[in-house]
Amino acid sequence: MQTETIAGIELQFDDEGFLIDPMKWTEDVGAELAGQIDISLTDDHWRVIKFARADFEESGESPTVRRVSTMADVPTKALYGLFPKKPAKKLAFIAGIPKPKGCV
Repeated sequence: MQTETIAGIELQFDDEGFLIDPMKWTEDVGAELAGQIDISLTDDHWRVIKFARADFEESGESPTVRRVSTMADVPTKALYGLFPKKPAKKLAFIAGIPKPKGCV
C-alpha cells in the first residue's frame, strides 16, 4: 500500500496503484490521475468516467469494456481511443474505482 497526496487529498493506493477508498475521489483527483498516465481528459472521457463511477456505486463492481459499451452507449472502438490499450483498467484507475475483474 502506498500513500500519495493528490489535489490536496491524502490518498491510499493498493499495490497495483488503484485507489483504496473510492469515496475520497474527486474530479480533480481524476484529472491528476489521468495526467499520470498521459491522458488529457475531454467531455467524452468525463461522460464515461461518470458512468463508471455510478455503475460501481450501484453494482459494487467496476464495469467491463463490454458493460460500458452497452450501457453507456460508447462503441468499444471509441473506448480504446479514449483509454488506449487497456480501456477498462485505465478507466477504473482514473475513476478511482477498483481494477475490473478479469483485467491483468
